[in-house]
Amino acid sequence: MTTDRALAQSHNNVQKGRRRIALIPGDGVGLEVVPAAERVLAALGLGLEFVRLDAGWETFRREGNALPEATLAALRQCDGALFGAVSSPSQRTPGYSSPILGMRKALDLYGNLRPAQSAPVDGCAPGVDLLIVRENTECLYVKQERLEQDGRRAVAERVITAEASQRIARLAFEQARLRREARDGVGRSLVTVVHKANVLAVSDGLFREACLAVAQAYPDVEVEEQLVDSMAYRLVREPQRYDVVVAPNLYGDILSDVAAALTGGLGIAPSANVGDRFVLAEPVHGSAPDIAGQGVANPVAAIRSAALLLGYLGEHEAAGAVEGAVRRALQKGAATRDMGGALGTDEMTAAVLAELG
Repeated sequence: MTTDRALAQSHNNVQKGRRRIALIPGDGVGLEVVPAAERVLAALGLGLEFVRLDAGWETFRREGNALPEATLAALRQCDGALFGAVSSPSQRTPGYSSPILGMRKALDLYGNLRPAQSAPVDGCAPGVDLLIVRENTECLYVKQERLEQDGRRAVAERVITAEASQRIARLAFEQARLRREARDGVGRSLVTVVHKANVLAVSDGLFREACLAVAQAYPDVEVEEQLVDSMAYRLVREPQRYDVVVAPNLYGDILSDVAAALTGGLGIAPSANVGDRFVLAEPVHGSAPDIAGQGVANPVAAIRSAALLLGYLGEHEAAGAVEGAVRRALQKGAATRDMGGALGTDEMTAAVLAELG
């Protein structure tokens, strides 16, 4: 892994000492995979202090708020957090708002880092090692929607600002530099700027211009641009050529799922929401209500997200140990149902723990 070290070096405000980690299972399979990741973190002997917090659809149904103020207050007293998954109501529900979007906004977690690396599982594209850097606060995710013409016309506003585009671009270029350092200077250092400025000339045009302006401060990093539809095509055809991909919120969300499909599936895909002072790691997958409570959910994405969290905290050796344990377990054939295997959540976690030693 290169991402955990790069992430930590980008956030050197974290100090050594006893760390307080928030655990927020959320809904569905989050209630199963977060405890699995906690078992792995606890086995490392780092003396982490775990704080269990509530957020999600079930919390909303119980308390009338999907992200209670008590949860936010406790998060601000923690060094980092691991979030599971959130279910969403099937229709518009007065008073409900996504807790993950709320945490990103409240804690200014402006970047979403989603590494995609080839894994020793069937159907995985070989030789892939890329990082998608997704802007995390704007685009259509501002959720400024309205109905007009007596409900016959729906309008969604899309927000792109120069400030948010510049800072996500800086994060992407810094990550490209750090990934190259982690490879001892070997290989290409490249940032691919994704947009659709040929159609959305104002909003995507601003994102494009902001990213290319930031690129001028990083002459040691190559830069290129791709239209989002072309990027989706080329990502499937030649994922090995990419290093760091930076995109607005919606495009980054979609492209990261494409990258996950190429590198073992959503069941093993980690991510980290990052700001200048905090990180909230979470598996890329959702709450999977169709399998929730059955003990068959894949815990690997949550475990690998915990490794990203460790990297942020500066625990590079521990983060590498977790990644290595996951890889060895997969190499030996450990697999849950989504990967064509038969192991349940507990058995898959045990397989990782056995390799952790």
